[in-house]
Amino acid sequence: MIETKNISKTFSGHKVLKNISVQFEKGKTNLIIGESGSGKTVLMKCLVGLLEVDEGQVLYDNRNFSDMTLLERKTIRQEIGMLFQGAALFDSFTVEENVMFPLNMFSDMLLEEKKDRVNFCLKRVNIINANDLFPSEISGGMKKRVAIARAISMRPQYLFCDEPNSGLDPKTSILIDNLISEITKEFEITTVINTHDMNSVIEIGDKIAFLYNGQLWWEGNNNEILDTDNKEINDFVYATELLRKLKK
Repeated sequence: MIETKNISKTFSGHKVLKNISVQFEKGKTNLIIGESGSGKTVLMKCLVGLLEVDEGQVLYDNRNFSDMTLLERKTIRQEIGMLFQGAALFDSFTVEENVMFPLNMFSDMLLEEKKDRVNFCLKRVNIINANDLFPSEISGGMKKRVAIARAISMRPQYLFCDEPNSGLDPKTSILIDNLISEITKEFEITTVINTHDMNSVIEIGDKIAFLYNGQLWWEGNNNEILDTDNKEINDFVYATELLRKLKK
């Protein structure tokens, strides 16, 4: 579990996060949603330590991440997998080399052990016989699946996903959503997803945190979000859904 306790973050006198306390639960897909400028990205950056909180604490299974030194944080960072927006694969690396990259950086496994782990991860995301291909030779959906394989290569306890469906068609988006959800439950990972995709919210939102003007405005799950009487979240949910339909 990842927990924030009363965290705040200010830039140039503007308070972007305001006293946020929320829990992201193990074995569940935890989604952060909200309008542009609501603080979603800042919150995720604070969770992984790319930004330091001004007030409050970030806890990883009761370990106070906020008060750790850089050396102390290294242990937790080795327990984290990242799925970046746009996949962020290395163009000059093959599929196999991309997935193996964290293993080369952070593990002392033998080469054959690394290859076995790479093949396991690729098989888990339904990619077969593509080890020697380069990112330019595979589709956008395959790139995201390779990125997921890379993210789980170190057997992470925590998985962060930044807009995992960005740039994907609806059918592929559903595939990626389901894959993330399956892996989360199968490996008992604490998964945190920053998204604006309402299909993801409805399909895999085990826990949803809605930010509004830098505050935690509502939290619940995908069954509760359509029945809430919270005005701001209703405006967000139904406006987003209407815009999606208009774009079809």
